[in-house]
Amino acid sequence: MTASSVFSGSSSAPDTGLRLRDLSVSYRSPGRPAVRAVAGVDLSVAPGQVVGLVGESGCGKSTLGKAAVGLIKPASGVVEFDGHPVTPLGLRSRPTGQRGLQMVFQDPYASLNPRRRVGEQISDAVVLGGGSREQGRGVARELLERVGLPAEFADRFPHAFSGGQRQRIAIARVLAAEPSCIVADEPIAALDASAQASVANLLLTLARERNVGLLFISHDLSIVRQIADTVAVMYLGTVVESGPTDQVWDNPRHPYSKALIAAVPRADGSGELPVDLPGDVPDPAFPPTGCRFHPRCPIAIDACADDEPALVEFLPHRRAACSVLAPALTKVG
Repeated sequence: MTASSVFSGSSSAPDTGLRLRDLSVSYRSPGRPAVRAVAGVDLSVAPGQVVGLVGESGCGKSTLGKAAVGLIKPASGVVEFDGHPVTPLGLRSRPTGQRGLQMVFQDPYASLNPRRRVGEQISDAVVLGGGSREQGRGVARELLERVGLPAEFADRFPHAFSGGQRQRIAIARVLAAEPSCIVADEPIAALDASAQASVANLLLTLARERNVGLLFISHDLSIVRQIADTVAVMYLGTVVESGPTDQVWDNPRHPYSKALIAAVPRADGSGELPVDLPGDVPDPAFPPTGCRFHPRCPIAIDACADDEPALVEFLPHRRAACSVLAPALTKVG
């Protein structure tokens, strides 16, 4: 199987930041075949860069994000952070050199301990880093203000806050570890519209001001378009297109990318409804042969059921994987 290369910039990835090479993740359950949720993906996130990862529910985005921070052990491939392999987490705490790699989870109601004051939870990272609990309390109050909340909120319990406020608290807790790369797994999906924009803008501001790499995982292409430098489009465990966000949005090449963008509602006064992509994502335990998208593809030919397309660089930093379009894609280099 050909790995899905999604490197941004030159073909040689930097030694700093997050890098996934030929990453595959499988799940096993009794009586069922192994589910290959991520099937050979390459991806990199450089310091200060915002990379959007988009796709339908069930395509493997969240699994990739958890493997990237060591919450899931890969079946194969390599995950590196600042040039060193990421150790899958066990019963012991994360190695000191990997504490700069942090994750913001989707559900702000489940990511905080309801029995502890939020200031204590934020200060944990300071204590683990060798600081005192008193120093941690001071940092917690500063970080709450940094994410737009009053410092006195540090003395409250999580149940006292709205979803958007909890997500800001979760981000403050991540910042206490002084990260250089953040994986944000659907961080705005559980929030209302106003909170979504607020949290997305907060993450973007932090990435720019602190030179933090950000892997922003979302099914909401409209948000990703606004904040991401580059975007990777994922379908059933593989990446089918990647490139600078504006270029992919304005001129998508893969049929799946076109379908996702066509499904985004537009307030343009035309009165036209979004175009629905027919069919559902296949069972990842029984993926289609050849191109995984071919059963739903409007331009599929017979060969698509047999040949797995490679992710071809057809313009600088632009890649797409489609056998039908391959003759029209001029490979770079």
